Amino acid sequence: MRSVLFLCHRLPWPPSKGDKIRSYHVLRRLAEHYRVYLGTFVDDPADWQFRAPVEALCAESCIRPLRPWSVRWRALTSLLRGEPLTVGAYRDPLMRRWVEGLLAERKVDLVLCYSSGMAPFVIGHPQLRRVMDFVDVDSDKWSQYAQAHRGLKRMVYRREARRLAQFERTVAAQFDASVLVSEAEAGFFRRQVPVAAGKVHGIPNGVDGGYWDPRRTCANPYPPTERVVVFVGAMDYRANVHAAQWFAREVWPRVLARCPQARFYIVGSNPATAVHALGQLAGIVVTGRVEDVRPWLAHAHAVAAPLRIARGIQNKVLEALAMEKVLLATPEAWEGIEDFAGRQGCISDSPEVMAVEALHWLGSPQIARVPAARAMVLSRFDWARNLDTYERVLGNPPPGTSAVAAAGTVSLGVCS
Repeated sequence: MRSVLFLCHRLPWPPSKGDKIRSYHVLRRLAEHYRVYLGTFVDDPADWQFRAPVEALCAESCIRPLRPWSVRWRALTSLLRGEPLTVGAYRDPLMRRWVEGLLAERKVDLVLCYSSGMAPFVIGHPQLRRVMDFVDVDSDKWSQYAQAHRGLKRMVYRREARRLAQFERTVAAQFDASVLVSEAEAGFFRRQVPVAAGKVHGIPNGVDGGYWDPRRTCANPYPPTERVVVFVGAMDYRANVHAAQWFAREVWPRVLARCPQARFYIVGSNPATAVHALGQLAGIVVTGRVEDVRPWLAHAHAVAAPLRIARGIQNKVLEALAMEKVLLATPEAWEGIEDFAGRQGCISDSPEVMAVEALHWLGSPQIARVPAARAMVLSRFDWARNLDTYERVLGNPPPGTSAVAAAGTVSLGVCS
């Protein structure tokens, strides 16, 4: 069996947010056909409980804590070094020692880096086949952050956008292949790095149609008199915070003025202070983390995806469509998804248009279902097919078997 060093910036379990959904499925596929050596970080203490199932898929692993104070300190040193903050955040001496020891002691056929912050661990090993899954063009996301802020934050974000773009170009030129989450994202990146354009691939995420199934029966979490628009996401993520604020302040007052029983639910883990503050506004409820978001999607009249800072394909959009929901989306949230016949809702960055569309569906006597949305997702965003393409880029055509073989787990002492 061939071996792969998989370097991932965040523990790829559970599949609870965008980047972890992709890394979770990638890890499971790697474990089917490779002996996996995993180097990764835990940035949420709640994720330590999932260490065992991750290690069960790996031959060896190094799982390191990523504490907020250490990230801030490393980011400061990155400023002094003239490096991207993203690179500095993951400069962990024990992880580097583990990687160097592994490469010296084991035969590694392939290195897969997931997120640009992991590339420095193998940038000095050109003899290896190296594939970089950027997921999104993060440098452009920092540029969008800069446009949305003023003062010192804008200066810092602009610097990060510039420095990270330089680093992304270096990685794309030196690595054997670069992967992004959609063909649209790959096309955008090719224009940024024309010298490596032939090595850039767009491979979409998939959707678990069995899990995101609107036919499953689930209890209604909302009071029966409410007419609900819901926004689901990790609510400590800067782009989601910005989206929730925009919808709450620009769109929702227009809706509430004409439909007093309307409620905007913000559902997701770790709400930032700014998100908690939205719960004080009329007609808005902030739930925090919920055990299962599917009932909150299933029983809403419409799903909002009001992102105004975004790159790549949004898993929250695909999941809502798989649940046959009416979608109120901005163009940024819809990026990377081709339109389809039968879609219901709107794709607009106009608060007026979005409010009118929300009112239309909130006024419906029954919660609408959109079978065409689910059919589109199942036909275009199939995990098995997309992961087959992923394996071909890695350089290992997928064989006919697909059973997950759990390797014996060895955690190297340097990472304990």
